[in-house]
Amino acid sequence: MSAAAERVGVTELYASIQGESTHMGRPCTFIRLAGCPLRCRWCDTEYSFDAGNRMAIDDVVRAVRDLGVPLVEVTGGEPLSQHGCRPLMTALATAGFEVLLETSGCVDMSGIDPRVTVIADLKCPGSGEQARNLWPQLQALRAQDELKIVVADEADVDWALEKLAGPLNGVAAKVLWSPVYGEMGGAQLAALILSRKAPGRMQIQLHKVLWPDVDRGV
Repeated sequence: MSAAAERVGVTELYASIQGESTHMGRPCTFIRLAGCPLRCRWCDTEYSFDAGNRMAIDDVVRAVRDLGVPLVEVTGGEPLSQHGCRPLMTALATAGFEVLLETSGCVDMSGIDPRVTVIADLKCPGSGEQARNLWPQLQALRAQDELKIVVADEADVDWALEKLAGPLNGVAAKVLWSPVYGEMGGAQLAALILSRKAPGRMQIQLHKVLWPDVDRGV
């Protein structure tokens, strides 16, 4: 089977406004791949855990092209849990799209097309999945990549700072801090970032500000 004919399970495919990362605010097409081996405590996309709609990669690229948005994010679930994720991203980049990958930081990130910008999570203790962080791969993130740290409380912030000074010391990726929606207020996180002199920048989930009552397709 050619890479273009390989099939991936797709939960959603839609255009919206990018709600996170340094690309926040940009029009973006989202490809939400199905399936995830993690069960983060605050997951807001549990509907993506099923098999999704099986689509050939060339059909996905065609659907993205029809939406006419040059920025594309492959997300999940955990998109790298599907074998077809890597050839899909390569096909999108080859078709001329700017490609972002949102991944958990807990699944092998090797072999990703270098044209793809990786946005990887650092899973803090509040998530319940901190034991699954792939430290060498997170540390190897490039300057074009991003390390997203979602925190539920002060303990998560201090734990993450310890890791940034330890196994992630010198990481080149941009560091992004984000509060768990509904658990930590933005002002509380801002105060912690200032008092701890934390590196990086703070973000909030813009899509939850724009569409607070919409769970899918945003």
